[in-house]
Amino acid sequence: MAQYIFVGGGVMSSVGKGAATASIGKLLQGMGFKVTALKIDPYINVDAGTMNPIEHGEVFVTDDGTECDQDLGNYERFLNEDLSTENYITTGRVYQSVIQKERNLEFDGKCVEVVPDIPNEVIRRIENVAKKTKADFVMIEIGGTVGEYQNLLFLEAARMMKLKNPKKTLFVLVSYLPTIKTIGEMKTKPTQTSARLLNEAGIQPDFIFGRASVPLDEPRKRKISVFCNLDLRDVISAPDVDSIYEIPLNFQKEGLGERIIKKTGAKPKSKDLKEWKSLVDTIKRKKKPVKIGIVGKYFETGSFSLMDSYISVIEAVKHAAWNENRNPEIHWLSAQKFEKDSNNLKELKEYDGIIVPGGFGTRGTEGKIKVIEYLRKNKIPFLGLCLGMQLATIEFARNVCGLKSATSTEFKPNSNEPVIDFMIEQKELIKNKKYGATMRLGAWECKLKNNTKAFKAYGQETISERHRHRYELNNDYKELLISKGLIISGINPEKDLVEIIELKDHPFFVATQFHPELKSRPLKPHPLFIEFIKTCIKK
Repeated sequence: MAQYIFVGGGVMSSVGKGAATASIGKLLQGMGFKVTALKIDPYINVDAGTMNPIEHGEVFVTDDGTECDQDLGNYERFLNEDLSTENYITTGRVYQSVIQKERNLEFDGKCVEVVPDIPNEVIRRIENVAKKTKADFVMIEIGGTVGEYQNLLFLEAARMMKLKNPKKTLFVLVSYLPTIKTIGEMKTKPTQTSARLLNEAGIQPDFIFGRASVPLDEPRKRKISVFCNLDLRDVISAPDVDSIYEIPLNFQKEGLGERIIKKTGAKPKSKDLKEWKSLVDTIKRKKKPVKIGIVGKYFETGSFSLMDSYISVIEAVKHAAWNENRNPEIHWLSAQKFEKDSNNLKELKEYDGIIVPGGFGTRGTEGKIKVIEYLRKNKIPFLGLCLGMQLATIEFARNVCGLKSATSTEFKPNSNEPVIDFMIEQKELIKNKKYGATMRLGAWECKLKNNTKAFKAYGQETISERHRHRYELNNDYKELLISKGLIISGINPEKDLVEIIELKDHPFFVATQFHPELKSRPLKPHPLFIEFIKTCIKK
């Protein structure tokens, strides 16, 4: 029988529940257990696909095409496992399923109620993942914070599971401990309040992770132990770290693995975290920098920068840089800045390489096109991702092929030179306003052309990569683009869609319709990012 570990948050969101969930999983993996992880998001949305990245962060996509929360990306990177639609639960999905069952008379005419029928559906989904994966431990992260109305039903599911199998179900509360600058003291009261709110939901936490800027000292641990009814050994210090990949090792030092074993009675096998320790040693070791600029439009929110919009891109750059024994130095460059003043383009020469990531809509696109033109002409290493590939095609069509009004029908629906156009099947969907989960999603096959940078990077002819887009390179323009020097180095054989473009007389000018960043892992960096970083280092 699988063991279940729920992870909830206290005091505030973005406290690190996802990183904690992934890190506990990694720790247990290091003890020889098979681990999987689920994310529960309390919003009514069926999936994350229709959400604004500035508000919600990156939309992660699985091999089977599920648009989900970015925390699943963390789980995949830490556990080195491909997850699926079953690993993602939202309130919308749960209610949709229960209502459909009621309509199908699967409740035998009984009155369908919020409790227990909604929590029972949540439990069914969790247990289904355990059966499907045959995991020893199933990690379940509950979004939001305890005390919020919208996640009460998920806490109720956790309570019911704990009641049924108390030794097989644990609950971790990840709670923030602020240090007030003017006083200089770390405060435990907000965490005490969070624990009390969790008690009101019928759950006594088995562990409390004290998230803070610095490690918890003994007096703070003792206070939490006494006032939150916990063994002192179950209060785990979770300070800020330079890299989230250090967290499993910090938990190991805190004795978390042994405490989980004691509480569940599970028997560890002879494995360790040697490879992971080696990774962290590489990360912490002093190294020469490689300076990468990311030209985006989803990181500006008021006076702050929201890096979560491009989290997989950031991590993929880090993985590749560490693989080449370099320190990744990532800089955020606003697309609008280059749109307003072309003189700003000169600063691109300061970087070893530039990435233009994915996105939707017209905002900032002309700025990105100017950037791509500058990178092409000045031989600066460039990696384009999804929209980045489409904009690179538009730039080449305008400035090399002479199609001055070349654009995408996403930006100009009635364009007379649509070098980027709707995929055929997308036209009918959009006409009928069917937006949710209707893009080209998930893993698709791609055949690579010999003697290209793409082939050199992958070292094989056939690859599989994840997608999330509605538009494609218009094949009506393919021959013209090729005749002017654009290399089409990757094609999807099923739909004859252009997947990768590149230039010959350039150190590295490669752009992909797919999202390679989604498959990069710290212990297995993505080959395209490795090749990009290698070129950046040579520059």
